[in-house]
Amino acid sequence: MSQEQHLVYIKQVLGLARRGYGKASPNPMVGALLVKKGVVVGKGVHPGPGRPHAEVLALAQAGRRSKGATLYTNLEPCCHTQKRTPPCTDAIIQSGVQRVVASMTDPNPLVFGKGFAALRHAGIEVTEGLMRLEAERLNEAFIKFMTTQKPLVILKAAMTLDGRIATGKGKSRWITGEAARKEVHHLRGGVDAVMVGIGTVLADDPMLTARRKSARNPLRVVIDPSLKMPFKARLLTSLGEAETLLFTSSRAPSKKVERLRAMGVSILSLPLSKGEISFRTILKALGKRGITSVLVEGGGRVNGIALRSGEVDRVIFYIAPKLLCGEDARGVVAGRSIQNLSAAIGLDQFKVGRIGEDVKIEGYINKGVRPQVQGPGGRS
Repeated sequence: MSQEQHLVYIKQVLGLARRGYGKASPNPMVGALLVKKGVVVGKGVHPGPGRPHAEVLALAQAGRRSKGATLYTNLEPCCHTQKRTPPCTDAIIQSGVQRVVASMTDPNPLVFGKGFAALRHAGIEVTEGLMRLEAERLNEAFIKFMTTQKPLVILKAAMTLDGRIATGKGKSRWITGEAARKEVHHLRGGVDAVMVGIGTVLADDPMLTARRKSARNPLRVVIDPSLKMPFKARLLTSLGEAETLLFTSSRAPSKKVERLRAMGVSILSLPLSKGEISFRTILKALGKRGITSVLVEGGGRVNGIALRSGEVDRVIFYIAPKLLCGEDARGVVAGRSIQNLSAAIGLDQFKVGRIGEDVKIEGYINKGVRPQVQGPGGRS
């Protein structure tokens, strides 16, 4: 089979893998195809933690037709037993598959090339690296988490043309149009957590849910050093829909902490540094909870803390063709500015486009080095 034909099937595999958006985490999004004599005889998509992996589902669908077939997948098949599902390599070997074509190596050190080695040792031909960059982009949150034990951080903001996110009186509904707001709900449905500061809660009383029937609601995270969270806030009255986690400090009143915990709110007290909770410390704490991705939704103070920490990976700015025309209007990034233009934060691989009536700019924070495929962790 030619390289062009292999690419056709790998593209289909990546399409299948995307069906795991918002479902597979903390595992990666994985798709699998079994092809025999130019005919697809089995398909699989990883449906989520503790469920059969895509390769096993494809093999089950193909049955006896797996013998002599080629298995296409976007991630190296797993080969270890320290998880809730059996090794995929065993199933592949037993099925009689003749060849495996994969996009990227699994960053789990329990796998990390060992899955490919096991297949080759069993006499199965292995081709790896097809559409590797696309596969890594698809599972960038998984890779970031595996290599750093911290979540991928996406900072999203909706602002006016003059960089304002609210009027001087704090009014922000709605700066952007319906299309941009709908896309934000889609973003929430694909991340493990959404983060805001207590200022946003007090000003807007947000729900921070995905608001889509089939979507999983993310963990709702609030940075609240003095524990000003109102008991009537929608983040607390909707605990049946999604969990809420408050990051607070020693300033928090102990009786309020006890009452909130009794309501079912998760609360974690972290140390203060210059009056702030370290954003890096927050990410480490989220990583320990198995959070692989977080969407930061501001406001300006949290945006500034996040960006100055150097921990933001991607930004998405929705810009409305409107002007608020005043210094009292609230800026998209607050706090002390970077003093030298040479130290300004730059973007890589940025894209500009239209979304409804607004403009969308997105890109990756220029850190010099992107995450590499290595580190602890893996599929369960």
